[in-house]
Amino acid sequence: MVADDGSADSDPDADRDDVNAADLLERAGFDADESVLTDRQAEVRALRERGLRQSDIADRLGTSRANVSSVEASARDNVERARETVAFAEALSAPVRVEIGAGTDLYDAPKRVYDACDEAGVKVNQTAPELMKAIGDRAGDAVHGREVRSRLFVTVDADGRIRVRQP
Repeated sequence: MVADDGSADSDPDADRDDVNAADLLERAGFDADESVLTDRQAEVRALRERGLRQSDIADRLGTSRANVSSVEASARDNVERARETVAFAEALSAPVRVEIGAGTDLYDAPKRVYDACDEAGVKVNQTAPELMKAIGDRAGDAVHGREVRSRLFVTVDADGRIRVRQP
């Protein structure tokens, strides 16, 4: 483990006892009024990011490991919903939106995206193979081989950045 000053600790657990969640949140600029996370969720995430086990966090917080696990799961869900909300907002404002339906051959996607970009006057700085790879990589399990297995939305912002989301 690396200490805050950049030096390596000889005992990886030595600084875990000194980890103060409030200090971590303060240094990260956490503001519960502006966040999708509660204070407790942020505290648990900060401590987990520092390598503490759920049982150790439970001891610190005077609760059960099961409660810490539940708080951590809720925090992950909230972060994922926040990411989806941002992706949705970006998709709404993107000048190019292309729906790629289930059953589509991935090799057909670049032409659809290029045609929509031409119509909107947006330049994409990716070749067709690069675009197929980007769509495939970002679509996760929605694409298998060349087959689009579930509906995707490909958006392109004014700067040519591609985003892929599953509804």
